[in-house]
Amino acid sequence: MVDPLQITADEVNCLIYAYFRDSGFQHSAFVLRAESHLEHSPHFRKHVPRGELVELLSKALLFSEVEAHWKGDSMTLSCRNPFNILEHHVCSAPPRPISRSRATSPRAPIMPNGGASDHTATTSEVSLKRKASGTPASEEAQKEKRAKTSSPIEVDLDTRPGPSVEPRRVNASTTADQPDVMHVPKEVMESGNAAPSSESTERDLEAPVQILKGHKAEVFVCAWNPVHRSTLASGSRDSVVHLWNVPGPDQNGDVNTQLDPPLTCAYPSKEEQGDLTSLDWSSDGALLAIGCYDSVLRICDTEGKLYFMHTQHDKGPIFAARFSPGGRWLVTASLDGSACVWDVQGKRLHRQYTIHKKCCLDVDWLSDSEFATSGSDGLVHIMNVDNPRPLKTFSGHKHEVNQLRANPSKTRIASCSDDATARIWNIEDVVYSRPQDDQVIVLTGHQQQVSTLAWSPNTPSGEHELLVTSSFDQTARLWDSVTGQCLRVFHDHKSHVYNLTFSPDSRHFATAGGDGWLYVYDVQSKEKRWSYSTGKRGIFEISWQQSGNLNRLAMALENRSVAIADLTRIPELQ
Repeated sequence: MVDPLQITADEVNCLIYAYFRDSGFQHSAFVLRAESHLEHSPHFRKHVPRGELVELLSKALLFSEVEAHWKGDSMTLSCRNPFNILEHHVCSAPPRPISRSRATSPRAPIMPNGGASDHTATTSEVSLKRKASGTPASEEAQKEKRAKTSSPIEVDLDTRPGPSVEPRRVNASTTADQPDVMHVPKEVMESGNAAPSSESTERDLEAPVQILKGHKAEVFVCAWNPVHRSTLASGSRDSVVHLWNVPGPDQNGDVNTQLDPPLTCAYPSKEEQGDLTSLDWSSDGALLAIGCYDSVLRICDTEGKLYFMHTQHDKGPIFAARFSPGGRWLVTASLDGSACVWDVQGKRLHRQYTIHKKCCLDVDWLSDSEFATSGSDGLVHIMNVDNPRPLKTFSGHKHEVNQLRANPSKTRIASCSDDATARIWNIEDVVYSRPQDDQVIVLTGHQQQVSTLAWSPNTPSGEHELLVTSSFDQTARLWDSVTGQCLRVFHDHKSHVYNLTFSPDSRHFATAGGDGWLYVYDVQSKEKRWSYSTGKRGIFEISWQQSGNLNRLAMALENRSVAIADLTRIPELQ
C-alpha cells in the first residue's frame, strides 16, 4: 500500500528558502536558515529547481479552481470571477435562464437565426476557453531575480512576426574528462524562407552553433578574453570555472570541431551555495576576476592557476568584480553593503568603502581612479580610490538599483532599477571638472523591474548615443539617451529577459532570456535579424566577440552547457 502524501514543515522551509535565494532576498534567507536550522535538514543539500515554490502554488491554484467548480458530477462553466491565491473564491451568479414563454413573447425582440440561443452558446464558449487555458499564476507575486526553469504554459515555437527559430532537440552524451562539442544543424537556425533540408552531414558540419559540455551545474556567466581571442571563460553554479580554447576558422574558413578539454579552475566553495556571479578579464588578458556567492574573491591566470584569494566580504556574496581600465585596481560589490578596491599587483586590499545601507549590487569604472557603485538603497555613488566618502551621490530611484554602466566617453552613467525605470546621470563635473549639470533623463515605459542595460559602443558624429534596456516584463527597449525617447519596444521574449549586449561594431544588439531564446536585432532598422533557441531552459549571460575574421556570441546556458554561435555563417547578419 502506498503511503499517504506527507508534507513536512522542513520541506516547506526548504522551498521558501530556495524562493528567497532566487528572488534576491538574502537577508530573509539567512534568517530563515538560522532560525529553522536548515543546515541540519536532510533536504538542505537537495537541488530545488528555480521557481519551484511558485510552480507548486500555481498547480495548487488550478486544483482549487477545479474543486470549487465541481458540482456533483459535472463542472460549472459559467463562473466569471477570477481566482486569486490570497482571496476566498465566490462563484459569480449563473446567467438567468430565458423561459420559452418569454422568448416567444411579442414584447421580446426576435433575433435572426435564434439570437437568444446564440448568446447562451457564446457565454459557454468563453467560459470553456478560460478553463482550457488554465489559470495564470499571480502576476502580483514577486518575480525571481534569476531564471525560473519552467512555467505552467511553455511554448516551443516562436510564433511572432519576423525571422524566428524552430527549436530542435539535440541529444548527446558527455564525459567529465572530455568536453562534448555538438554542432546544431542549420535547420535549427532561421535561414529566410528556406525549408529544412535533410541533406548529408556535410551541411551539419557547417552549422553556426557549437555546444560545449563539461560543466556539471547550470552555467551562469561567460566572458571572452580580450587579448587571447580563442580563450573563453565560463562559470557555473558549483563555483567551477572552465577556460575553453575555442580557435576561430582557419585560412580556408574551416572550424576545428575537436576541442581540447578545458582548463578547470575548481576551488572549494566556502558555503553550500557556490553560484558564480561575475567573470571579468583584465585589459591585458592575463588575469580573470571571479565573483561568487560564497563571499570569496578569487583571481586566476590564463592557465587556471590561482593568483590571489581573499575573504574580506565575509558577510555576503560578491555580486560584481571589475578591473580598472589600466588593470592596477580591482573593485568588488557585495551583499554586505560595501565595495572593496584591491591592489592587483600587490595582492592586497587597498580600501573598503561601506557606503550602502544594505547591499552594494554593482560597480563600474569611470577612470583609473574613479568608479561608481549602486545599491539596494536606491542610491548611486561616485567614488575615488583614495577617498572613503562619495565624491557625489545621485538619488531618485525608488527601489534597488540593479545595474549601472558608464557610456564609452565616461561623461554619463545609466542605472536601472526595480522601480521599472532607468535613469541617465551627467558626471562630467566629477570626471572632467566641467560645469555641473544635474539634469536627469528618466526612461519610463517598462512595466516591471529593469534588470540590465547597455550603451552602444560607437556613436556616429552628430548623432545621439543609444541605450538598450531589458526587463522582467519580457521586453527590451531601445532609447535615445539624450531625448529620453523610446525608439522601439521588442516583444519577442516569452519570459524574463536576463541579459543583453551590443555587438562591438554597434550594428546589432542581442537579448537572452529565461525562455531559452536568443534574439539578434539590427540597430539601424530596429528589426529582428536572427534568433536561436536552446529549448525550454534559460540563457543566463551572453558575451560578444568581434576581432579580425571572428564574430561570435557565447551563451551561458541553464542546461549545464555553453553555446557558441559563429555569426559569420549567418547570412542575415552580414
